[in-house]
Amino acid sequence: MRPWERRIFNAATGAVSLTGFAYLWMKYVVQNPDPFALVNHPWEGAMLAGHLMVSPILILAFGIVFNSHVMKKLGVTGMPNRRTGLTSLATFATMVLSGYLLQVTASESFLRALVIVHVGAGTLFSVVYSVHLLISWRLGRRARRVRALAGVA
Repeated sequence: MRPWERRIFNAATGAVSLTGFAYLWMKYVVQNPDPFALVNHPWEGAMLAGHLMVSPILILAFGIVFNSHVMKKLGVTGMPNRRTGLTSLATFATMVLSGYLLQVTASESFLRALVIVHVGAGTLFSVVYSVHLLISWRLGRRARRVRALAGVA
């Protein structure tokens, strides 16, 4: 994977996670004392709009990373970071599908279930992908240290 692909995917992941968690907090945790208020927080609409605007960038970046990174690793067994990568892949797919369906469903009960699935998959993706990055960073640092000790550039 090229550095620019990693940077765009990580930046988009961070932006989608930040706006998603902020919107979740504003919509379901903050309580507006005004009983006639339409929103719980003045920035609630902006966070949802930001989340919806950045999500397609994340999906595009995922497609690029899928082609340059994931496809090369899928057939290889015994990789040290494989479990978090596969979990990230599954939760990403669930997050995207549920996010799309959230925008087009009309049933209240199905909408409630989709919110739970989307929030769960999004939270799990954010956590597992962060662990995946941490493990990758540690493995890369270890490999650079071994190459430096061996005198290989």
